[in-house]
Order: sequence, then C-alpha cells, then structure tokens
Amino acid sequence: MAKDIVALLLLLLPLAALPAPDTGFVEALCNVASFTAGDPFTESLSYVLADLVTVASARAGHDYYNISPYPNAFAYGHASCSGNLTAGDCADCLHAAVRAVSSACPMKIGGRAVLRDCAVRYEKYPFV
Repeated sequence: MAKDIVALLLLLLPLAALPAPDTGFVEALCNVASFTAGDPFTESLSYVLADLVTVASARAGHDYYNISPYPNAFAYGHASCSGNLTAGDCADCLHAAVRAVSSACPMKIGGRAVLRDCAVRYEKYPFV
C-alpha cells in the first residue's frame, strides 16, 4: 500500500510543478482618443476582448488577431501568451491582461496591456 501511495505521488508531482502564469504588470499604453457611453464601439470592444481570451488561449502558439463583426464600429484586437503556458494558464493570464487594459484605459479607443506572460491590444482602427 505504501508503494502505491508513493507511486501516485510521483505521478502527481509533475502536475504540482507546473508554474502558474506570471501576471506581473509590465506596461499599459492607451490611445488618447475616447469613446462615450452608448457608443457602438462598446459592443465591438466587448466582443473583441472576450474572443481574444477564448481563441488565443486555445490556439497553438497562443497568438491571435481578430476583428469585431459589427461594421458600424469595428474593433480590432491581438492577444498572445508565452508559448510554454497551458491553455488554461494562458486564459488566466489574458483575463488579467484584459482587466489591466480596461482599468488603465477606460473609455479609450485603443489600449495595450503587457504582462510578463501575455499581452492584449485593441484599437478602433487596423494595426496590422
């Protein structure tokens, strides 16, 4: 029985050693132009940020560009994570980056948050 417990612990050890994403804040940059409450850009931005987290974290390489599907107020986005992160850790890091950019750049038509293991950027105009 003791051998079984030791074997189980040895199997679980690699899982315990997986590092969590480093969400340490590096920088935030904001576009100086703003949008107002009720602006159609609000809906586009919400779509872009949610899609970035979902798709970038699941995609091989954790690098993804997108555009909102709302033609009356497009929003463009980019998200990336360190390649050594798992999909779940990338998603956690990107959620932190979205919170950081939303806090640093409220009501701005563009913003970027760089954390140690991931980054998020959005703009009202194409940047690629």
